[in-house]
Amino acid sequence: MGDRHALVDLEHLLAGLGPLVFVDLETTGATSHVDGITEIGIVEVTASGVTEWSTLVNPQTRISEFIERLTGITNRMVEDAPTFAAIADEVMDRLHGRVFIAHNARFDYGFLKNALKRCGYDFRPRVLCTVKLSRRLYPGFERHNLDSLIERHGLAVSERHRALGDARLIWQFWQRAVAQHGADVVGTAATMQAARPSLPPHLDAG
Repeated sequence: MGDRHALVDLEHLLAGLGPLVFVDLETTGATSHVDGITEIGIVEVTASGVTEWSTLVNPQTRISEFIERLTGITNRMVEDAPTFAAIADEVMDRLHGRVFIAHNARFDYGFLKNALKRCGYDFRPRVLCTVKLSRRLYPGFERHNLDSLIERHGLAVSERHRALGDARLIWQFWQRAVAQHGADVVGTAATMQAARPSLPPHLDAG
């Protein structure tokens, strides 16, 4: 599909869903009320175009050797990075009023909701998980993790297991899905899923 056709589909999709943010986090562990965020990557897709933003974050706790090896983010790298509280206003500005899209969105949304709540924000976006979207659009495949999507759809990898690099991959998958299924099909699937956030058990949907 050519760029012009893809642009038309994107505009059509935005008309139904509104602005989108593709988000990925790196963290010190898997528990949002205990572990800290070490990096945030956001790809913002609006009628004005596509913009990217990312920052390292000082988690105010130690990063384990395992996580350092997995992400390449070391304790020394985040030593002088801002704390989440120092960037909370900017993060909220970038996410507010937009559909929150992440791969295994329960994880990323749970971390950000807790972190923003500690800074006084009540973060309740429409949430869309691209794992669930992939399962719905490609039911013939067994695996829907990010590495499987990279191989299946020929996604271009820049920095795997870094926040902005993985956010770019999610955005690429979205574009592939629109190209293959059309904006109406993807938009309908997304609208149904984004009707209400899918929360980790310890978070209250309120």
